[in-house]
Amino acid sequence: MNTHTKIVFGVLVLAAGVLLGMQLESSSSDDTRDALKKLEHAFLVISERYVEDVDSGALAEHALKGMLDELDPHSVYIDAETMRRVEEDFSGGFEGIGISFEFIEGVGGQDTLIVLSVVPEGPSEEVGLHSGDRIIEVDGQSTIGFETEDVQRTLKGPRGTSVDIVVIRPGYPDPIHFTIVRDRIPLYAVDVAYMIDDITGFIKINRFSGTTHREFRQAVHRLKSQGMQRLMLDLRGNSGGYMEMAVRLSDEFLPDDALIVSQKGRIRDANHSFYGTDEGLLEDAPIMVLVNEGSASASEIVAGALQDHDRGLIVGRRTFGKGLVQQQHLLPDGSAMRVTIARYYTPSGRLIQTPYAGGDREEYLTSKREMQANTALLSAQEIMESIPDSLIYETVSGRAVMGGGGILPDFIVDVDTASLFVREVLSRDVANTYARMWYDREGEALADRWGSQRDAFFESFEIPEAEYQGFLEYARVRGISIGTQEDAFDNAEIELDRPYIEARIKARLAVRLFDLEAFYPVMHPEDRTLQEALKLWFEAESLAQK
Repeated sequence: MNTHTKIVFGVLVLAAGVLLGMQLESSSSDDTRDALKKLEHAFLVISERYVEDVDSGALAEHALKGMLDELDPHSVYIDAETMRRVEEDFSGGFEGIGISFEFIEGVGGQDTLIVLSVVPEGPSEEVGLHSGDRIIEVDGQSTIGFETEDVQRTLKGPRGTSVDIVVIRPGYPDPIHFTIVRDRIPLYAVDVAYMIDDITGFIKINRFSGTTHREFRQAVHRLKSQGMQRLMLDLRGNSGGYMEMAVRLSDEFLPDDALIVSQKGRIRDANHSFYGTDEGLLEDAPIMVLVNEGSASASEIVAGALQDHDRGLIVGRRTFGKGLVQQQHLLPDGSAMRVTIARYYTPSGRLIQTPYAGGDREEYLTSKREMQANTALLSAQEIMESIPDSLIYETVSGRAVMGGGGILPDFIVDVDTASLFVREVLSRDVANTYARMWYDREGEALADRWGSQRDAFFESFEIPEAEYQGFLEYARVRGISIGTQEDAFDNAEIELDRPYIEARIKARLAVRLFDLEAFYPVMHPEDRTLQEALKLWFEAESLAQK
């Protein structure tokens, strides 16, 4: 056996050894050892005797993936590079220059790397990099043809190291050179926290990372100082993360010793129940939680706990239904495998996981999409009436809630289907691109007028008629047919969509003027789920009084 084969085989042996080390019955252990010997024999035969040279590393990865694919849709193998990015996402930061970026079409049709925004007080802001700057060189290398991976490869790097970039800035005749010293850049779990009105706070969480609970508490303290008496927590699109963070976040709303979530598995060590403490910041305040089909795992733990304890009104659409507990096992090359060891249950005993057959992930996702489509036009009450009694559970006050996978909201808000014109604008990125062009032309004037007037911008800035007509003309240039000709969008159709289009343009300007958080307050008047939820505070307040 050559050295490389021995190393790779060692990975396989370690993976199997992790399983062998769990508490199994002696007969099962014997069966597992026999199976491991079989796997070892097959691997060595293929590696040493196959007619062509074999990539032993790839063979090992396929073997791991094959084993996990037989289990369930959430037991997965993660290669070393992907694992590095995952760790960055959930550790709460990375080391780099501190920008968000996008690609736009350049003069010659090639992608051009553009700065969307800079992290406040980060290294790029310190040297004077601006939103709208086109990065044309990184350490002497042209960025033409760059993809996202190239940007990350060249701009990320160890803290304290430097990178030289050259930018073209709209309105300036010559390229500008910058030397930027990389630093630790935070990745925030809280997208935005602000006051919707005098008493209503809004907090949107994008993931349950290592910093989520701390960020949430900081946001709550800040909003309370501004007069918050009730909170709307937005978990839409939040696919989960660390269970501990979900438990700690739920604890902020629940009384001492309240059951938050239980996990049950085949082995003794996988069985746990988690309870509230007496340290909650919002144990008496009315709470509303926004969810949708993208809310999964840790998000469902929070939504389920608050619903079962009658502590929060759940509004939106049925959640994803990911209630399997994975244990992560790191492998010597930096890769990892996540193996399901238990299932999550809400305080009332509901299983969060939706049913699945085997590990076919595509079939699993397809069945979820079909389920969402089949119930899209039904109310929560209609869905409850259509399921068997065995899937009906009760909250602490006796309200009926649904089991069988995912969290069914107390109030369902249908998907707000965009018009054909809006879909064309969004698919061609016309509103965003027009906002960028506008900022390129008048960025300094806009910043002088509004840069220190954030709240005033949200409340009073309006798209001038000349700019809106300029947008329509640009839409025509980008191939959207507008006018009286056949198959064109007529002006009456377009006028109905004008508030939404203007909000999109304004929101994209706000991102460039302020930061990524500024997008949300501008778009919230056009957010149907949020607007419907604002009408339901009486129900949320009634729950808070139980």
